[in-house]
Amino acid sequence: MRAPLIALSLVALAGIAGAAPSGSDFRAIGPGPAVMYDAPGAKARKIYAAPAGMPVEVVITSGDWSRVRDAAGDLAWVENKVLMNKRMLVVEAPQALARSAPNETAPVVFTAARGVLLELAEPVASSWVKVRHRDGDTGYVKAADVWGE
Repeated sequence: MRAPLIALSLVALAGIAGAAPSGSDFRAIGPGPAVMYDAPGAKARKIYAAPAGMPVEVVITSGDWSRVRDAAGDLAWVENKVLMNKRMLVVEAPQALARSAPNETAPVVFTAARGVLLELAEPVASSWVKVRHRDGDTGYVKAADVWGE
């Protein structure tokens, strides 16, 4: 009886680990670039430098440090002082079409290529997300085309 219970628990944990938790805590790196570490502490190994504006999901916070996940799913530690509450999204689709209204037939206001950062302009309320481009243009993109919401 014990083996099936353990197997069921492992399956449940695998499902939880792969899914983004509801109420995820998304932040952005900024206002400048930040060093990402393999452990919480300035003496830890430096992994890479994250650019300003890069969206991250805070997985856990420990003192002055947070373990974050980036759009690629990689985990790293970063000092809390380099995290902004400003919500940024990164385009994951080859091209995101920003429309004047949250529907497929609305006119396209602007397009954004993969990797472009967009600011979240309003809280996510549907399968469409209202965003602001750094040029000031606003529009609605499909939530499935961006990461960080």
